Amino acid sequence: MKAVVQTVSEAEVTVPRRSSRDVDSVEPGESVGKIGEGLLVLLGVTHTDGPAEVAWIAEKIWSLRIMRDELSASDLDAPILLVSQFTLYADTRKGRRPSWNSAAPGPVAEPLVEAVAAHLRGLGARVETGRFGAMMLVRSVNVGPNTILLER
Repeated sequence: MKAVVQTVSEAEVTVPRRSSRDVDSVEPGESVGKIGEGLLVLLGVTHTDGPAEVAWIAEKIWSLRIMRDELSASDLDAPILLVSQFTLYADTRKGRRPSWNSAAPGPVAEPLVEAVAAHLRGLGARVETGRFGAMMLVRSVNVGPNTILLER
């Protein structure tokens, strides 16, 4: 499991009205997740991930002391916007087109992304999410900028 964690002053995920992958023609649509000061987490899942990785990454995200004054999201009761991101497992070592072989397929990844959200909520976090498998527009204002890669 991999996560890119960013401290943000605000972040929002919308699902466009049109399903086009052409970014220039995508219109903002339905807002599916929005937070103020907190953490934006892009989460990738691989084939070998399971309950141990879910617990480890959720607890790490919630307790990581990367927010203002070296506090954690748990210290500040800061919200988390969790967005599935299979592209974190892109393999770009050969050619010009990434391989996605290391990313878990949707039926494997989706329950694990949901489990991370549930585990975070169980720890006391307010969690907003994107929409799994959808074309999403992610807007954020990174504070710092502060971007951390977590990997297990």
